[in-house]
Amino acid sequence: MAGGIDPIRRPRRFKALSLTRLVPNVATIMGMCAGLTSIRFAMQDRWEAAVAAILIAGIIDGLDGRLARMLNASSRFGGELDSLSDFVCFGVAPAMMLYFWSLHEFGGIGWALSLLFAVCMMLRLARFNTQMLGEPELPTWAYRFFTGVPAPAAAALAMWPIVLTFQFGEGIFDSPYIVAPYGVIIAGLMVSRLPTFSFKKVKVPRAWVLPLMLAFGASVAFLVSSPWLTLSVIAGVYFITFPLSYRSYRRMGVENQQEQDKADEEDDDGEPDDDPDEGLNRVHQN
Repeated sequence: MAGGIDPIRRPRRFKALSLTRLVPNVATIMGMCAGLTSIRFAMQDRWEAAVAAILIAGIIDGLDGRLARMLNASSRFGGELDSLSDFVCFGVAPAMMLYFWSLHEFGGIGWALSLLFAVCMMLRLARFNTQMLGEPELPTWAYRFFTGVPAPAAAALAMWPIVLTFQFGEGIFDSPYIVAPYGVIIAGLMVSRLPTFSFKKVKVPRAWVLPLMLAFGASVAFLVSSPWLTLSVIAGVYFITFPLSYRSYRRMGVENQQEQDKADEEDDDGEPDDDPDEGLNRVHQN
């Protein structure tokens, strides 16, 4: 009231959250701790443990989002936490590993290349976080692809020379003259517009379910018995998918444009679009 004493404002009470809604965020924090631990292992020259720690962080990163959806615990806070964890685990940790492992032989240039990898990861994640601002709705087929190489896959590919060295010995893949240009290529792929397959959107025909399960079981068996060789083969196969994803993306885009042109002709007898590739430069980012 005018001339009166303002009532005492009580502090705002936060709503209590169930423990299950905290599980995804706890998993994200665990993944970040695994990524930071990989840096400690790298400083101690425990390279196998360092690689394993980042792989564990990648597995956790693939699970925390699914846990959030299963438990109906998705939140803006969880999304931001996941993005920060991704930068630490898949940007900072691999960059530090490459520097301690090989690039330090180039001195300041090697450090600059390590920074380049981390910066490209930061730019990729920032682009992903802002992708929905002002973006029109994409066709269904476009959500089968990422824009560039996703963060966990980029971190795994960055460690490929280290894994190859575990398998085939020192002298080739640990050379900074190989690691330096290779790291620049991976950094560029992260921020590129190259469409890459989003395997989480792939639908498996019933006839392929049993063969894929057998292949997965065999992969796990080989991963246990020969982990570095298996990881090397998986990374090589993933590289092979890049031209396939690019070709598939363009084919789907052309077919979608042709269908739209045909629908327009049926509606108003309009002229078909002269550019069948229109819209091909827009894909879902992740």
